[in-house]
Amino acid sequence: MNPSSDLVNKLWRLCTILRKDGVTYFQYVTELTYLLFLKMAEERGTDEIRVPEGHRWSDLKRAEGTAKLKLYRETLVALGDPETTTDRLVQAIFANAATVIREPTNLATLVAAIDELEWFSDDRDSFGDLYEGLLQKNAEETKRGAGQYFTPRVLIEVLTGLMKPKAGEVIQDPAAGTGGFLIAADRLIRAATDGLTTLNERAQRFQIHSAYRGLENVADTYRLLLMNLQLHGVESDYIRLGDTLSPSGSADYLCQADLILTNPPFGPAGGRPSRDDFTVTASVSSYQLPFVEHCIRALRPGGRAAIVVPDNVLFEDGRGRELRRMLMDTCDLHTILRLPTGIFYAQGVKTNVLFLRKGRFTGDNTEAVWIYDLRTNMPAFGKTTPIRPEHFHEFIVAYGDDPDGDEEERTDTGETGRFRRFTREEVAGRGDNLDITWLRGAEDAEDALSEPTDITAAILGHLRDALMEVEALAADLEMTDSLIMAEAAE
Repeated sequence: MNPSSDLVNKLWRLCTILRKDGVTYFQYVTELTYLLFLKMAEERGTDEIRVPEGHRWSDLKRAEGTAKLKLYRETLVALGDPETTTDRLVQAIFANAATVIREPTNLATLVAAIDELEWFSDDRDSFGDLYEGLLQKNAEETKRGAGQYFTPRVLIEVLTGLMKPKAGEVIQDPAAGTGGFLIAADRLIRAATDGLTTLNERAQRFQIHSAYRGLENVADTYRLLLMNLQLHGVESDYIRLGDTLSPSGSADYLCQADLILTNPPFGPAGGRPSRDDFTVTASVSSYQLPFVEHCIRALRPGGRAAIVVPDNVLFEDGRGRELRRMLMDTCDLHTILRLPTGIFYAQGVKTNVLFLRKGRFTGDNTEAVWIYDLRTNMPAFGKTTPIRPEHFHEFIVAYGDDPDGDEEERTDTGETGRFRRFTREEVAGRGDNLDITWLRGAEDAEDALSEPTDITAAILGHLRDALMEVEALAADLEMTDSLIMAEAAE
């Protein structure tokens, strides 16, 4: 076991203490975020992270009994107050912060345990790995919630590696979650530039403060996002709290992206997008279709993207079909990866990855779509059988070295293989339905599930699929009624 995993397990075991105090797993990770930040700030020094006197880690350590809990509560309020704290990062992480710990002894146990672990001063990366390990543990334990923002790290690494992020590019995640894609992109760029040392001063400044852009709409998740980015050395000025499907998503800093890597939320959005620039999905009250339109609009000409989407984006009629036509007419949708079922912690819904490049000029669009089926005849993935890097090896080889999907590097494997090419004309002949399958498996992978939690996730996925289709039908009927009324008025 590596040191980071060992620390994750040690900290996670402490959760059992707080569980008796009525604390959920998500609340526990949030609580650890506050405490780890205070510990990190002390080890970095007040010159780098300005925590006001009286509210530092050393102050919290010295306090005892009920005084420790009282000081901790006061600290959370003070660090989120602009009148007390001048550091904007500190303000953002502690905005509206409140502890769920009720027993002073539980807080004392956590503080003592964290203080005994010496990870940060020795290895900055191990601190970030520790935190990501806690986020993954949370995702595994809280299937209904955490999976909404936690993308399996193996998938993040595969997609980021295929897209080949480069120094100087504007890289965006419009559904940032806990920052996995942005961190992975930064890690590859730092590796290629010897920790940014091969860049000149201006390029380094851009890379640290301006290269990464993103929005996260959930305040508590935004808190985890800022912490995760900070621990990995990503200090962008353009990571904001906001709704991508609102006017916030059309802000200038989110336009003209060179690369978009994202796993948008699935399911009902609780209302239609409020953006003026949406033409195809303005009336759609779900997340998945409007987020794809955002990505199309946010890419600069020649920009590229890898977007995780549920199956209904590939086959939905009405606005779904219009969006696919818009996508193929304005971009080169060169590759679709059909992902295996069960790889997300919260969703049993079936997913895919769209790989595309924004057209540079009129007519620079989709000529053919390559589809790789990594779903048929694959294991029943879930918590007990997690997906691993080796499961993507053949796809990575088939995809090739060009992030834009150079066809000369590819081979159509025919009806018995996993990788096939379909021309734009063939897709049009299917009514622009991209939900194309050709392999036949002996059994559905879901039939082999045995863990109750995995079976429940699969059932929830099918229910979500059905809900998405009902919503799409309702939207089409509403649009038809509107057209009929408009024609009658004329």
